[in-house]
Amino acid sequence: MVFDDVDFEGRTAFITGTSRGIGKQIALELADRGANVVSTGKTVEEREDLPGTIVETTEEIRNRGGSSIWCQLDVRDDDSIQTAIDETVDAFGGIDFVVNNAGAIHIANFENTPPKRFDLLMDVNARGSYATTHAALPHLRESDHAHVVTFSPPLPAEPAPGKVAYALSKYGMTFIAQSLAQELAADDIGVNALWPVAAIESEATRHFGMGTPEDWRTPQIMCDALVELFSRDPTSCTGNSYYDEEILSEAGIDDLSSYAVVEGSEPGPTSAQLFDTGYEH
Repeated sequence: MVFDDVDFEGRTAFITGTSRGIGKQIALELADRGANVVSTGKTVEEREDLPGTIVETTEEIRNRGGSSIWCQLDVRDDDSIQTAIDETVDAFGGIDFVVNNAGAIHIANFENTPPKRFDLLMDVNARGSYATTHAALPHLRESDHAHVVTFSPPLPAEPAPGKVAYALSKYGMTFIAQSLAQELAADDIGVNALWPVAAIESEATRHFGMGTPEDWRTPQIMCDALVELFSRDPTSCTGNSYYDEEILSEAGIDDLSSYAVVEGSEPGPTSAQLFDTGYEH
């Protein structure tokens, strides 16, 4: 395990979107490191077309000896968010980490993105991360090691023709994070954005045809980047927009070959280039 000396015993992590993919792997990673994990999302019953539920994630954590509860959550519904936050505090006494992982994806041009779809993207991505963090704020203020992270890219290097609605919703998450970093500095809460350079293997990358397995990295790279981020002092580590490669390099990890889905492949920066077409490793 990378960062063998890092443990989060006694910390509580509230993670949105843990049924599958990156969110589930992060839930397992933080639980393995001693954190109490709150598994949240909309899926509580198996669907034939989409594997995984928040219940299964909690059960897997418990089977591995970890501590977890699950809370059904729709980040578009303020009452749903508040209920999940309240259940978290009732179970574990507080909240130290908020991971805004839940997201909606729709990569299409303007003509094929009706306003209703625009609203969905904004509600789940930008507003969802805002509302979740807002509800958690009183409890984050009580923590002595509070971190909030949103999975969103650095602010725009260029316009986003062909995906304006999706890009705006993701940039909104980063703008919120960077603004809150300054606003909440007096509360000693670290707020940062984190984004992968290469595409991460998930149901989303498969469904939307984002390359082939040779182009993908495993979710473990985002887990390790997040562990490094959460291990830092929130009073000094705040207001950043990190790429996973960047924060791992700062931690002394430059050989990323172990994260490749296909051994020996060298995934390109397709995720970074989704927003910054000129990005190079």
